[in-house]
Amino acid sequence: MASRDEPAMEITPQVLLKAYSCGIFPMAESANDPALYWIEPQHRGILPLDSAHFPRRLLRTVCTTPFVVKVDTDYESVIDGCAAPRPGRTSTWINKRIRSLYRELFQMGVCHTVEVWSDNRLVGGLYGVALKGAFFGESMFSYERDASKIALVHLVARLIHGGFRLLDTQFVTEHLKQFGTIEVDRDAFQTRLDNALQVSADFYRLPADADPREVVRIVGGRGG
Repeated sequence: MASRDEPAMEITPQVLLKAYSCGIFPMAESANDPALYWIEPQHRGILPLDSAHFPRRLLRTVCTTPFVVKVDTDYESVIDGCAAPRPGRTSTWINKRIRSLYRELFQMGVCHTVEVWSDNRLVGGLYGVALKGAFFGESMFSYERDASKIALVHLVARLIHGGFRLLDTQFVTEHLKQFGTIEVDRDAFQTRLDNALQVSADFYRLPADADPREVVRIVGGRGG
């Protein structure tokens, strides 16, 4: 159950980062609704970095796929992909204010994208916000089989290698459960967040062109 305050009338990138540090994030009712609301879930989804696990088939795919994984090269296309309609979802919470705010965070170097490319076509990816040792996952998408899952494996490897302590998924979905995502209550999440904010992590410690075999090694090859 998420609690909603009054619509957030004026949010700057600095206010948004402060909100993240307090365990709060913004969402819109729909892409056509200009208002943003602060969300503070009673229960929060996290993917523990020390116990994330991925199907063996997926790890083999990470090593053998012809897709190319890039980082922070095309914010606009990633946000377009995350906002696009998909089967079972005709609307999105990503409105113009969300696009603009996270574009500013991207320009500041705290919003990041993990992108999966097939030749010159973006086929999947995700974006989120890095703050000290915490990464707040916002949204992911896929146009080709396994593309968003490949992006997630690369993200987890990057976070582990970079010294991050927390991967926030906001909510728990059946899709994320298969990789080890769990639900914690608000107080437990805040404790984990406070601990993560005490460390300095490096999103770029893992090279952008890291060998996929190294990516699988970092995630521990934990397959189910």
